[in-house]
Amino acid sequence: MALLRELADGELEIEGRLLDASNLALRVWVGESRTSAIYKPVRGERELWDFPDGTLAARERGSYLVSRAGGWDHIPETVLRDGPLGPGSVQRWVGPLESTVVDLPVGLVRLDAVDEVPEDYLPVVGVELGDGTPMAVSHADEDQLASLAVLDAVLNNADRKASHLIEDGDRLWAIDHGVTLNTATKLRTVLWGWAGDPLREADVERLHRLEAALYDGLTDELADLITAAEIDALGARVERLLASGVFPEPDGVRHPLPWPLW
Repeated sequence: MALLRELADGELEIEGRLLDASNLALRVWVGESRTSAIYKPVRGERELWDFPDGTLAARERGSYLVSRAGGWDHIPETVLRDGPLGPGSVQRWVGPLESTVVDLPVGLVRLDAVDEVPEDYLPVVGVELGDGTPMAVSHADEDQLASLAVLDAVLNNADRKASHLIEDGDRLWAIDHGVTLNTATKLRTVLWGWAGDPLREADVERLHRLEAALYDGLTDELADLITAAEIDALGARVERLLASGVFPEPDGVRHPLPWPLW
């Protein structure tokens, strides 16, 4: 709670801009403790025709509240507040402060030759390099990642890229949740490896916990962030996941992958 108060009330000092972000994103130091965070001002958001209501910043906050209420705890602390460039979201920075670059993605989501996918990884899609070499994108068959895939289905996340996954020791964090919580089905993710598999018991419990939270105050918190129809759609997604008991599958109508994948 102390960290949330600091993120909400501490003075923001802008360090610099993240140049690879699609919308304006600024790294800031917060308060006397100089906690590192990401500040995304509403005025820097690009208009999206399929997300006409509210703001991306509000969806970042809403996604955090949903994650916390269900007990997933994959999304760093996130608040809505005023800042040097006006209202926006402020989220605690997770992972290294300096970016690292690798030649070939080999983390939780990998790119390998088709016959070299590790045994403990689940294939997602085949791709070709510029020279025509066939490759496979896969992801780890790991409990925290599977749990995040369930959270993404709940949030209706339209942009789960591999680069949005951050490992910090034995903890998995997920960032960038501005295009979530829509009424229309928009799930686009690199985490399709469990499609059709039974949900794990821990995530069924989280779904029940979230369902209860929606009847016990969470709806009121979300009402300031997203529309009533979007809140109803959130509840319906929870109900469908509990009723089916399995990870969602691509519907064969929409493109199910984000672009780029990383």
